Amino acid sequence: MQPVAAQGPDPFTDSTAKAAAGVPVTLVEKRPHGISNLSRALVVHARTLEQLDARGLADELEAKGEPLNRLRLFDRLSLDLAHLPSRFRHVLVLPQYEVERSLKRRATEAGVRFAYETEVAGLTQDAEGVTLEVRGPGGEPGTLRAAYVVGADGLRSGVREAVGLPFPGRSVIRSLVLADVRLAEKPPNLLTVNAAGDAFAFIAPFADGYYRVIGWNRTRDVPDSEPLALDEVKDIVRQALGRDFGMHDARWMSRFHSDERQVPAYRVGRVFLAGDAAHVHSPAGGQGMNTGLQDAANLSWKLVAAVNGRAPKGLLDTYHAERHPVGKAVLRSSGGLVRLAMAKRPWTRGARAAFAAVVRGVPAVRAEAVGQLTGIGFAYRAPRGAHRLVGRRVPDLALVEGRLYEVLRAGEFVLVVPRGVRRAAGRAVLAHWASERRTSLLVRPDGYVAWAGEEADAEEVRAALERSAQL
Repeated sequence: MQPVAAQGPDPFTDSTAKAAAGVPVTLVEKRPHGISNLSRALVVHARTLEQLDARGLADELEAKGEPLNRLRLFDRLSLDLAHLPSRFRHVLVLPQYEVERSLKRRATEAGVRFAYETEVAGLTQDAEGVTLEVRGPGGEPGTLRAAYVVGADGLRSGVREAVGLPFPGRSVIRSLVLADVRLAEKPPNLLTVNAAGDAFAFIAPFADGYYRVIGWNRTRDVPDSEPLALDEVKDIVRQALGRDFGMHDARWMSRFHSDERQVPAYRVGRVFLAGDAAHVHSPAGGQGMNTGLQDAANLSWKLVAAVNGRAPKGLLDTYHAERHPVGKAVLRSSGGLVRLAMAKRPWTRGARAAFAAVVRGVPAVRAEAVGQLTGIGFAYRAPRGAHRLVGRRVPDLALVEGRLYEVLRAGEFVLVVPRGVRRAAGRAVLAHWASERRTSLLVRPDGYVAWAGEEADAEEVRAALERSAQL
């Protein structure tokens, strides 16, 4: 039986982490072999870069993208990222297909099996596993047996439908236009965004000389199937940005609508949902791919523990408990940004100006906004009575053994203890503070604190390792 099967197309399942841990993985992918250059996501946030760093991929992606240390959300509000408590004090402007290429290469090296031109047609579960009904190339029927299944197959998820989960929510913006074009004039900013009157426009570069343009005119509400001409895109951009930058040679144009939806449960038995299959929201803030990749980082090590028979009771349930609130928060914040950006009535414009003033003028509010947008600020709920650090993200600590996120590349828990301590760490990797700090930390493979103690004795450490199934 295949221990884990995942349904694409999104790069959200982190199949490689499971394969690298010795767990056979099959990735069922509807698309043909290869990666489309018609990218959906265009930015990689700091928390995602940290997760990629823990997989040895961040530096190569940094070399391919362009860093931006100030993110403009709308007129009179931009967020300075230069003081983020992270190795990555910026947002990386990089098309999703570049992220996918790196993840695909790593997955191939780890032995992930790819089933291309194949999609899930249905599934059944029992006490031992999941049987997937699939359609292969040419519609050829077949089955695949797995201990667990992860559905990362997007807005119209067949896995979500197969387990009978609703996807409540609504369309919040209709008749958005999207075009990948060349520009005769280079925009003044790496990411160019503004709203004026009834129009909104966003422009970001690809590495190949093309630019992604997203626009919206609130007065033009037509179906997604309505043909789109480049002149309409130009007109929206001129209204929002003052000029169209001489756009020409569109290689792709489309209409789409933006939904706000979230499943009520991220787990149904042995089936899990991640990325757009679990939550979709407006593109404001560029959080879609990032939130999905962070879903995957949370789930992957838990599935490895379950397959290997080391998962403490209830571990798999913590995936929903930890990630559903994050998805809900992203829906709320991205939706709020869209509403503020497109404020038209005097009172809503006043609210936007007031919000911008508060974010600019109150450091705590600004830090919270930056933390949510970049993913750095999210923490998971800790058990009652736990150390104040439990559930919090760990920055890239300086250790005697090197950087924490380099040590995390082993895919294991990391026990960080004071220098000079030589206690047993069970299955966890033992590491030491480079400073004189006396706190002991047990860091999960996804970079969050599982346990912490001040001047902890050997028995406390042993109990923490046992609770985490690391003995």
